[in-house]
Amino acid sequence: MKIQIQGGTLIDPSAGTERQADVFIAAGRIVAIGDAPADFNAAKTIDAKGLSIAPGLVDLSARLREPGFEHKATLESEMAAAIAGGVTSLVCPPDTDPVLDEPGLVEMLKFRAQKLHQAHVYPLGALTVGLKGVAITEMVELTEAGCIGFSQADSPIIDTRTLLRALQYATTYGYTVWLRPQDAYMASGGVAASGAVASRLGLSGVPVTAETIALHTIFELMRVTGARVHLSHLSSGAGVALVRAAKAEGLPVTCDVTANHVHLTDVDIGYFDSQYRLDPPLRSQRDREAIRGGLADGTIDAICSDHTPLDEDEKLLPFAEATPGSTGLELLLSLTVKWARDANVPLAKALSRITSAPADVLKLPAGRLVAGSIADLCIFDPRAEWLVDPRKLKSQGRNSPFLGYELPARVRATIVSGHVAYEAR
Repeated sequence: MKIQIQGGTLIDPSAGTERQADVFIAAGRIVAIGDAPADFNAAKTIDAKGLSIAPGLVDLSARLREPGFEHKATLESEMAAAIAGGVTSLVCPPDTDPVLDEPGLVEMLKFRAQKLHQAHVYPLGALTVGLKGVAITEMVELTEAGCIGFSQADSPIIDTRTLLRALQYATTYGYTVWLRPQDAYMASGGVAASGAVASRLGLSGVPVTAETIALHTIFELMRVTGARVHLSHLSSGAGVALVRAAKAEGLPVTCDVTANHVHLTDVDIGYFDSQYRLDPPLRSQRDREAIRGGLADGTIDAICSDHTPLDEDEKLLPFAEATPGSTGLELLLSLTVKWARDANVPLAKALSRITSAPADVLKLPAGRLVAGSIADLCIFDPRAEWLVDPRKLKSQGRNSPFLGYELPARVRATIVSGHVAYEAR
């Protein structure tokens, strides 16, 4: 279908530019920006006056809950949530049931996702069989099935020799390994960040050293193996400083933080509000400001939603017993725009953390607004304010610490591979 988007403000995060121009789409690609190509007759015209046009969002962590957890969410519900949030590409961790450690499971997931004709899905394969941290998976076969990297999700590899061998295997074939930097023993039993708030509430703590010890181990193994590593969900200022030093050293490392950790702190737990039970836990205001600083200076490559839809019952429990996680696909754009405003960061630069930068992590030709690129676009109203009402979310998961918040920026349309996948009513 040929589509013309008229009168919008184009934001190209990779170039850091904003300008008003029309966009012309045909055969799934952007064929021109500004002036229409010769003999271009649009089958559909989108009026984008007063709206912003950005590349489709790229989310580096979104659990779709299939296979195995359909009682929490379905592929249909979460893909609908993705496009409603302007997300056109997403990475799903391997902690499904069964775990994504067999090529057939990966192929089935990709086939089901492609049939929906919505967001692009990029699975992470399990780094070890069953995520048990013992036997390394057949990474070559999983890559051929469609995996873009390998991860343990939130399951640690306790035996460092196994991690060393996994990194050696991945290095041989040029694969990226995605790791959560958290020492299993230091974090064991913890439900909140160690500190005054956890002590006052009587909650067991997860110290910052759980993150920094794991980072030191990962970086040492990277030096030995030459492996390329993506660090998922940094949570501390000390962790950001270590990543900054590792990048300055030249280690091939990238990292992300969750949108929750860009805005919230341990104080927000209040009186045991289980919606704020997250993993990694929310830390101090000083840690949050260090995360914002790392995003601004490029130490942190990307913001992800860490989308984790849960049953309502999993949050209707005492804080320490509640399941950690929050839904986030529909909030990623708004929380990024809110950070840009709060921290006085240019909008194009802020949007790069959820478009071009995560696309670079994945080595995908996405996240850019240039003629010839795939037509994955997010059209949004930067001035609109909306209330996070759980009844109006597309996701089957209604769990979020931002329920009841009024957030900026509302998605009006999402275009995936040249077709309109979502239009706000």
